[in-house]
Amino acid sequence: MREVRLVGSDGKQVGVVATRKALEMAKARGLDLVEVASTARPPVCQICDFGKYKYEQAKKEKEQKKNKIVIKVKEIQLRPFTDPHDYQYKLQHAIDFLCDDMKVKVFLRFRGRENAHKEYGFETMKKFVGDLAPYGKADTQPRKAGRGITVMLAPLAPTKRQKNPNPKKQRHDEDTEEPQDNGDTTTNNLNNAYYYYYYYYYYYYYYYY
Repeated sequence: MREVRLVGSDGKQVGVVATRKALEMAKARGLDLVEVASTARPPVCQICDFGKYKYEQAKKEKEQKKNKIVIKVKEIQLRPFTDPHDYQYKLQHAIDFLCDDMKVKVFLRFRGRENAHKEYGFETMKKFVGDLAPYGKADTQPRKAGRGITVMLAPLAPTKRQKNPNPKKQRHDEDTEEPQDNGDTTTNNLNNAYYYYYYYYYYYYYYYY
């Protein structure tokens, strides 16, 4: 390059000068000629201490990374006829994510004959989004995506959303609490097993046969 737009060591514009002259000016001050904007025409160079310039640039980049906001996205998967217990489990996870300022992508998948009754899937999705309304807002209406339905929810501002009904400390206490056997545990488990057996038997018979 024959000429550069020169910035002096005091930060003031010198103007467009020949490259050789700019180098001589930097050398006369015991400093370096550093290119600070290579895409400009002509390129912009500054008379400064190169070591100090590199240090300041690294400091700026570190500060920018520190102030950069990273938004995490978590995914929740549903089915058109999600079991009530499963539904509440997934709903609580979505609430936890939104209360932790994460976005939530909800995807409802159709299989087999479920594709012929997509209205049930939209009803399930609408109910799920409605249950999350106190904690997050959908960016758009639920829409078809491949073999399913999808929607993205963004967390509400902390001052506008409700408190998590099942905060982390409480969830931890519940997870570590030892179950009490009052004698009815085995009977209840058997009843639940029979209930789920007949539920899924009817579900697969209706939709796949």
